[in-house]
Amino acid sequence: MNAARRRFVQQASAAVAGFGFSALARAGSEERPRLLVLLELRGGNDSLNTVVPLEDGRYFDLRPRLALRDDALVSFDRSLVLHRSLAPLRDLWEKKEMAVIEGVGYPQPNLSHFRSIEIWDTASASNEVLQQGWLARAARTAAFARFAADGVVIGAADLGPLAGGARAVSLSDPERFARQARLAKDGQIVARGALAHVLRVENDVVHAATELRPDVNLKTEFPRTPFGVAIQHAAAIASTRKVPVIRVTLAGFDTHQNQANTHAQLLRQVGEGVVALRAALTEVGLWDNTLVLTYSEFGRRPRENASAGTDHGTAGAMLAFGPQVRAGRLGVQPALARLDENGNLPFGVDFRSVYSAVLDDWFGLDAERVLGRRFPALKLLRA
Repeated sequence: MNAARRRFVQQASAAVAGFGFSALARAGSEERPRLLVLLELRGGNDSLNTVVPLEDGRYFDLRPRLALRDDALVSFDRSLVLHRSLAPLRDLWEKKEMAVIEGVGYPQPNLSHFRSIEIWDTASASNEVLQQGWLARAARTAAFARFAADGVVIGAADLGPLAGGARAVSLSDPERFARQARLAKDGQIVARGALAHVLRVENDVVHAATELRPDVNLKTEFPRTPFGVAIQHAAAIASTRKVPVIRVTLAGFDTHQNQANTHAQLLRQVGEGVVALRAALTEVGLWDNTLVLTYSEFGRRPRENASAGTDHGTAGAMLAFGPQVRAGRLGVQPALARLDENGNLPFGVDFRSVYSAVLDDWFGLDAERVLGRRFPALKLLRA
C-alpha cells in the first residue's frame, strides 16, 4: 500500500461504516434516483423567530427584546411571516416548492443537546437508546449496490442518522478528502482472513472517494461562507448520482446570549444555501427528484432569558423544499397560550411522522419496519 493510499485510508476508513451491508431501496428512475438532503441546524434553532407567530400578542409579551418587528420580518403571504434573513426563500414559496412544518417534537422531550439529537438521529423514544441511526436501519432493507455509499455527511464528523451500519462517508474536510481521493489508487494485494477483510474495507473507502469526489465544477455561484462551501460540496457530490442521502450541518444555533445578530446571520446562511443548492441541482438535472429537510435537536423556550437569548425548548419548525413537496403550512402552529409547566411549547407533530413520510412516500420503504412501530406519515408530498 503506497503512502498516499495509506494516508487516505487512515482519514476516511474511520468515517465509513458497514461496507458490505445492503443499502436504501431505489426510488425514481435508474438515471434519476431520488435524493434526500438533510440540513441539520445544530444547537437548537429558535423556531419562533424563524416562523414568526406575529398575530399572537403573547409572542411580544414573552419576548420584549427578541420579538421581531417590521424591519426584521418578511411576509411570504397573509398567513406566513418569516425572519427577514430567509427572504431568499420567497421564490421557492411562490413556486410551491416549499413547506413549513410547525410544532414538530416528541413525547417527554429531553433538553440535553447530546441526548435529544441522539433521539432525532435514531428515531428512538425519549426513554429508549438505539445503536443505529434511522437511515442506517433503512439502508438494510434492500439492495442498492450501484451507489458508492448510502450517504455522505458534510460539516461534522459524526454520521448522525447514518451511524451504526450504513455505508456512510463523513467529509469533515471535503477539499482534503477530494485531494487524497485523487491520489489514492486501488492496490492489488492478495490476503486472507482478517487482513483480507480490512483490505476490502479499505478498497471500498477508496472506491467511495473516487466516486464521490466533491470537486466537480459547477456554474452555480455559491455563498462565500463555510456553509456555502459545504452546500457546494453537497451539490457536487449529488451531481455524481452515486449517493441517495446527504446531510449538511450548520452549527451555532445554541443562542443563550445575544441571540438577535447570531440568529440572523445563521438564517441568512440557510436561506442563501438552499437557493444555491436548488440552482446547482437544477443545473445538473436533479432538482425534480430532490427533497430537502431542515431539522434541529429542539426548539427554544418561548420566553427570552436575561441575557438577550433563549434557552433550550421543545417543539420547533422544520422546512421542506423540492418540486414534490406539498407546499404550504403543515403541522400545528405554536400554542403560546398552552405552555407546559416549564414554559415550553407542546408538540403537535411527532418528528417520526415526518420520517415516515420520507421512508414510505419518498424512498418507497416500509416505515413501520424501519422505525420499529407505526407513526402516521405526515402528508408531506404531493399525491
